[in-house]
Amino acid sequence: MAKKKIKKQGKNWKKFWKLGMEEFNTQHFDVNANGDMIVNEGYYQYNIMDIVRKYGTMTEVFFPSILEHRVSDLIELFNAYIKILNYKGKFYYHYVMKSNQNREFVLPAIAEGSHIEVSSSNELFLVKRMLEQGKFNRKVRVTCNGPKTDEYIRLIEELRDKGLIIIPIIENTHELNRLKKFKGEVGVRVNLDVKIDAHWDKKYNHFGFDEEDLLKIGKIRNLSMLHYHISTQNEKVEGFIKPLKRAIALYAKLREQNPGLDTVNFGGGMPVPYEKRKKMISVKNLVNQMIKTAKKESDKLGVKHPNLVCEWGSYFTAPSQITLFKVIEEKSISNKSDTKWYFIDGSFITNLTDTWSVVRHKWHFAPANHLNARRLQKVWLAGSTCDADDRYTASGNYVLLPKLNEEIPDLYLVVFDTGSYQYTLSNNHCLISKPALVVCQNGEIKLSRKRQTPEELGKLFGWNGDHK
Repeated sequence: MAKKKIKKQGKNWKKFWKLGMEEFNTQHFDVNANGDMIVNEGYYQYNIMDIVRKYGTMTEVFFPSILEHRVSDLIELFNAYIKILNYKGKFYYHYVMKSNQNREFVLPAIAEGSHIEVSSSNELFLVKRMLEQGKFNRKVRVTCNGPKTDEYIRLIEELRDKGLIIIPIIENTHELNRLKKFKGEVGVRVNLDVKIDAHWDKKYNHFGFDEEDLLKIGKIRNLSMLHYHISTQNEKVEGFIKPLKRAIALYAKLREQNPGLDTVNFGGGMPVPYEKRKKMISVKNLVNQMIKTAKKESDKLGVKHPNLVCEWGSYFTAPSQITLFKVIEEKSISNKSDTKWYFIDGSFITNLTDTWSVVRHKWHFAPANHLNARRLQKVWLAGSTCDADDRYTASGNYVLLPKLNEEIPDLYLVVFDTGSYQYTLSNNHCLISKPALVVCQNGEIKLSRKRQTPEELGKLFGWNGDHK
């Protein structure tokens, strides 16, 4: 079956490996004449095998230009439809810190016009550091989500007193009471009574106020933002439009006692095509429909067009990073003669944690070298820990990769869309190291974070070298 497919594809290896396709977020990836994967930055190109030869594996490779293009494109798209449809509100994109807190990701997003969203006091501490270092001007807006500890609220108040536009999103009655004397704008989160057809929509939600309880509160001092969040990996336009309609209706009711309310924050949920087998929803069509819906519902209710805030995370960060591994061993599988185990020099449990813990992702794999190999092998992938769960079997299917032989003794793998959550969720199970991070920008390749050494790992667990 695999050989027939290869014959049909001929020499179009780019198409075969799903590269160069905007609908799969691989438009910047290509294959050179030697069969190596390359990544384009304008007319400049990076050869992934050059990175492998210089920095080895396991290695994460981040392309700021991909993140920057996605941020600027979305902001321009919303602003274009706001103008075309004569919508009276403004659009703000807030970079989601929890998606990837590495400064290499955060600063390029801000440079492209992104505002900031944080979910904890420690993330807000990073914002404080950026403010002190002059990394952004005072027009940046910061929304603060998540349960608020006293430390978190004190930091919010401190930054507000320093002139930062910071908007705490009130989640519960404790925060409502604690923030009654807050001098700046506040938001409030609602648990909309809306269910959508998405795998991650929760039957019971512990965030925010129920609609009825929120309306009973009445006036909230300095309320400017209504915030809601519906699921993640939402693959249907209706999954965005349905809650937006309900939120606009609630926005209209809340404005009766809160005339300063002027913004609806629709949170995250934008999907990422991790598996590269089906197209996701069109961003252009979705933005068009959301602006049309916000305008129509607002006009129908006779209320001011709200500003719109978006907090999409993985949509921006995931496609801007890949992770590289080396295949270190091949092994036959009992009672499955057509499939082999390929062992990698990293781990799914430690380096690609979503594979087994969150079960959010099905990954897309491609070779970094030998992309033009004509003999392919059905494989399952195994990590380097001693855990039985440290593997990737494509839900019982298989991954197709070049067959190891005398002509292909060394094979390196690219895992796509690894820029969201994987580093913060990663761990050191079996004392597997965290990977190196390489940044490719403006034609230069720089090592941003070294791969963990045995000495560094030992120190993490109390082995400081002074024990006898």
